[in-house]
Amino acid sequence: MDKKGQKPPIVRLLEKHRALKLPDKPSIAVLPFTNMSDDIEQDYFSDGMTEDLITDLSQISGLFVISRNSVFTYKGKAVKIEQVAKDLGVRYVLEGSVRRVGGQVRITAQLIDAKTGHHVWAERYDRDMKDIFALQDEVTGKIVEALAVNLVADEHARLTKKGTDNLGAYDLVLRGSAHLKRYTKESNELAREMFERAVQLDPNYTEAYAGLVWIRLMAWMHGWSHDPKLLDDALELGEKAVSLDESSPQGHVILGNVYLWKKRHEEAITEFEKAVSLNPNDADALSSLGGALVFSGLPEKALGYIEKAIRLNPNYPEHYIFTLGHAFFELKMYEEAVEALQKSIIKNPSFMPAHYVLAACYGHLGKQEFARAKAEEVKRMIPGFSLKEASEIMPMKNEDDFEHFAEGLRKAGLH
Repeated sequence: MDKKGQKPPIVRLLEKHRALKLPDKPSIAVLPFTNMSDDIEQDYFSDGMTEDLITDLSQISGLFVISRNSVFTYKGKAVKIEQVAKDLGVRYVLEGSVRRVGGQVRITAQLIDAKTGHHVWAERYDRDMKDIFALQDEVTGKIVEALAVNLVADEHARLTKKGTDNLGAYDLVLRGSAHLKRYTKESNELAREMFERAVQLDPNYTEAYAGLVWIRLMAWMHGWSHDPKLLDDALELGEKAVSLDESSPQGHVILGNVYLWKKRHEEAITEFEKAVSLNPNDADALSSLGGALVFSGLPEKALGYIEKAIRLNPNYPEHYIFTLGHAFFELKMYEEAVEALQKSIIKNPSFMPAHYVLAACYGHLGKQEFARAKAEEVKRMIPGFSLKEASEIMPMKNEDDFEHFAEGLRKAGLH
């Protein structure tokens, strides 16, 4: 509780984020484009088109753009535009469809003002697949024009800059990304094959290298492999991704994550700050920056970044709420930490860092029954668990912070 006996602002935000006022700039949510092809396997392509539009729009500082994770909760659902806008705290909603047949693609898109229910802009495009990148630029430009947003500095150049002009490599990265988001060991391996093939087709494709980094980090974080060479390879690939395109927010985010797991905290923070400066709507970059600050012993400084990330991504993933719980743990606000960490586990029961910190919370709170139960669960999930392994998965900068964490685990019965 704060000085007035109220919950901290970040806790109130989690409880009432949908009641927030609209941002002071045009705010938009891009709903997943519907796959109108007869082949359901083309879902990856319509999803990729949606994500590309979100990525392009989010790099415009004059817009407020809801993140992918939140809008994709509406995929395949019949929704009312007004309700979507209310849920996500935006005024405008973009929806559309994609039909891909052979070398042809048809895209329809409409931008709706949820306040009035009127169409601000709508269009249908029939193009060759070879024109897909120009089409993405055109749609983005039409939205910017419809919302009367002024581009600043080098935003126009960055919007028209594409990672590749090789359709085969682009298609493979879309497929690889779809596999990656399934979060299983098997899908991670399938994603690796796709990204490697993409690099073969275009050795200068930043997103393909970023994908190769993510599969290594996923294997490390989920305990699918404990080979230290994974992080060394990830570092080399991450540096390659950034060197190919210094203006890519994704490249800086991925390299920042590698630095964090390598316990090079200052470099991680620098990379995340670069990503946020290049894309102020990047909720993942904001959350990652918050996480790096917590691991660096600066939990209070992290809270503001987590708040911004959650506002941009109201249906936040497990690692956002974990970072919040970890920050509360470091601030010794154990009850608040327990609430956040339990939410993280509900979102992803396999996310091990949340289990570790929750066990430590119960240990410090003296709730022995809960602590022992959580300790046994950790042992079942990670046979042969050790504090050394926990220290690798929790890359803390300060020895005192790790000892605080380890003491909680020991009190819970983990050694």
